[in-house]
Amino acid sequence: MKTNPWIPFLLAIAASGGAIGVLQGAEHAPVGYKDTPMLPGGKWHVHDPDRPQPKVVTPGAISTSKTPGKPPSDVSVLFDGKDLSQWRTVDGKPAPWDVQDGVIVCKPRSGDIFTKDEFEDIQLHLEFATPKPARGESQERGNSGVFLFGRYELQVLDSYQNRTYADGGCASIYGQYPPLVNASRPPGEWQTYDVVFIAPRFKEGKLASPAYLTVFHNGVLVQNHAEIIGETGHRILAKYTPHGPKGPLKLQDHGNTIRYRNIWVRPLNTSEP
Repeated sequence: MKTNPWIPFLLAIAASGGAIGVLQGAEHAPVGYKDTPMLPGGKWHVHDPDRPQPKVVTPGAISTSKTPGKPPSDVSVLFDGKDLSQWRTVDGKPAPWDVQDGVIVCKPRSGDIFTKDEFEDIQLHLEFATPKPARGESQERGNSGVFLFGRYELQVLDSYQNRTYADGGCASIYGQYPPLVNASRPPGEWQTYDVVFIAPRFKEGKLASPAYLTVFHNGVLVQNHAEIIGETGHRILAKYTPHGPKGPLKLQDHGNTIRYRNIWVRPLNTSEP
C-alpha cells in the first residue's frame, strides 16, 4: 500500500488549527452564570455575566516626607503644588493664601478659602502639616479645618501631646465625634487624610438621609461611617439646614500657618451597577 506523503503534513495543520480554535474559544468563553440565585433587588444573578465591568483606574503613588505622591487617574486635582487657581474666597475673589515651595500656607486672618468646583459624594485626599515649633495650647495650637460642603468640619489640629476636648482634636468631626484613636504625628511632619464623604439628602425641605464620614488619618481608621448630626458649630448642638445636592470644600483660617499639599477628590457614584 502506497502512503500519501502529504498526510502527516495535513494532519499537523488540522491539529494546529484545532488548537487555535480551542484557544479562541477559551478567549471568549462564558465568564459567569445565568442559572444562579438572584441577588437582593432582583437585578443580577450571582456571578452574572451581563453585569457591567468596573472602570479601569490607574492607581497613584504614595507620598513621602519630602515629596507628595501622585493621584489616581480619575481624580479632580485641587492643588498640584503650583497655584491656587482652583480656590476662591467666600465672595468669589482669588484665594489670598500663599504658595511656598510647592505647598499651600494659610495666611492668618486672611479668611477661609473654598474650592471653585462643588461636589456631591466624594473620596478626598489631602496632606497637612502643623507649625514647628509648636506654639499655644489646646485649640490655639496648629488649628484649621476641612469643611465638606463648606459646612461639616473634619478638624485639623496639632494633637501631638496637646490635650483638648475630645470632640475637638485632630480628626474629630468637630463638636460631634472624637476620633477612634489619636494618630497624630509631631509638629512639622506631613500627615494625611483619606476621606469618604456621603452627602446628606433633602426632600421637600426636610432631611431624607444624613451625611456620613469615613476617615483614615495617617493610614489609621479614625471615623467609621460616622453619621453627621448637622452643620458644624462651636458650643452648640449641630443641626441640619436644607441645602443643594452639591457643595465646595473649605479650608479654615484659624490664625495658624497650617500647610497643605496634594489635594484631590474623586466624585463617587454610590448607586450600585
